[in-house]
Amino acid sequence: MLRIPVRALLVCLLFILPLSAYAQEGAYGAYTPYSIFGIGDIRKEGTAFNSSMGGVGIATRNKRFINYLNPASVTARDSLSFMADVGLSQKNTIYRQGGLRSGNNTFNMYDFIISFPIYRSSAFIVGITPFSDLGYSFSTKVTDPEVIGNTNIISYSASGNGSVYQLFAGGGATFWKKFSVGAEVIYYFGTLDKLFSQNFTDASYNSAQGVSNLLIRSTTAKLGVQYEQRVGEDMSMIFGATYRFRSGIRGESENYETLGSASDTLSYSYSNNSGISIADELGVGVSLKKGDRWSLELNYLRSGWNRSGMDSTPGFAVDSDVKFSGVATNSVRAGFEIVPNRNDIRYYYRRMSYRVGAYYDESYYRLDGNKVSSVGVTLGVTLPIPRLYNGITVGVDMGQKGSLKHNMVRERYAMFVIGFNIHDLWFHKPKYE
Repeated sequence: MLRIPVRALLVCLLFILPLSAYAQEGAYGAYTPYSIFGIGDIRKEGTAFNSSMGGVGIATRNKRFINYLNPASVTARDSLSFMADVGLSQKNTIYRQGGLRSGNNTFNMYDFIISFPIYRSSAFIVGITPFSDLGYSFSTKVTDPEVIGNTNIISYSASGNGSVYQLFAGGGATFWKKFSVGAEVIYYFGTLDKLFSQNFTDASYNSAQGVSNLLIRSTTAKLGVQYEQRVGEDMSMIFGATYRFRSGIRGESENYETLGSASDTLSYSYSNNSGISIADELGVGVSLKKGDRWSLELNYLRSGWNRSGMDSTPGFAVDSDVKFSGVATNSVRAGFEIVPNRNDIRYYYRRMSYRVGAYYDESYYRLDGNKVSSVGVTLGVTLPIPRLYNGITVGVDMGQKGSLKHNMVRERYAMFVIGFNIHDLWFHKPKYE
């Protein structure tokens, strides 16, 4: 079996096409060596509005923006409003490991979501967003003293590409003007392709190649609740909670290896009870807001990836010198938003929404027992467009993933997001005297 020296490949990230081939980089939804494991790099959910506030949203009730992080929040709206959100993202990353450095840029669609009322205090939401991305391409040459002659220089390379998307639809309702409930059905789908190769200096020795093609399908549900309580004049406190159910992965995996002209192919079919799954997730949040002027929110999430089964399944787990193991994850996120004067008729900048946030996220795996975490800060602003609640949201997420300890790769990044908030009134009948 072809065993990939992932540690040696990660060491040679200097050869990742440093900051040059942008056209090729644009083909990746994400670009990180850590995506070689599992189902790739899992995205932080939310629109540009959520992203610019550190990723919070479990306890958010804002009638001007779509918030799909808690399906119960879909009821926070004007009764006749139709809403849509379209987002784009662009990420710039600098990689470092020891004395080696490299960089990369990616561009991708962030989300497409629509929401509209159903009956009185109930509403519907449907959308599609990326869930995880696979993207890497690197190579190295190593000397193997156990191989005789000119063959002791061996070239290893690895590349991967693909994405898993989530299509969701749900609704919510509010009771007694304080308590809101919601539910979503989520469908995951996508393909992940991984390629590894090994070549000898002496052409008389056969090269080796390993390929894994994964077809991912999964269905789950997400529940959400929110409770809003007045705590003073024009002030309220909101408590929120969400739970996404664990869902088995079904689909196919084709793994084949080629040694010279000989080829060996192994195909697997997964069903919901195959033991491979997308983890469940529990989230809780609390926010304090003063009318339409400012809000402050704190979220905590925990997800059980230690039961995903990916670390022992071909295609998801890479046969390498780095041990990949799924773990339970914890995330803490905080965000603040303020609007100086939403109705100011003289100064446009006072009608703008300003946001700041911070987060700490743990990755769903450990490498050789070492935790891979992300920490960062976010900034954002919404530029209002005259008429209703239309606007353009611009945000930046600046952070770091991984560290230089234990010979790991440190990623420092700046991701820019832009969201177009579209708002209109449906079934509105003007009256004329």
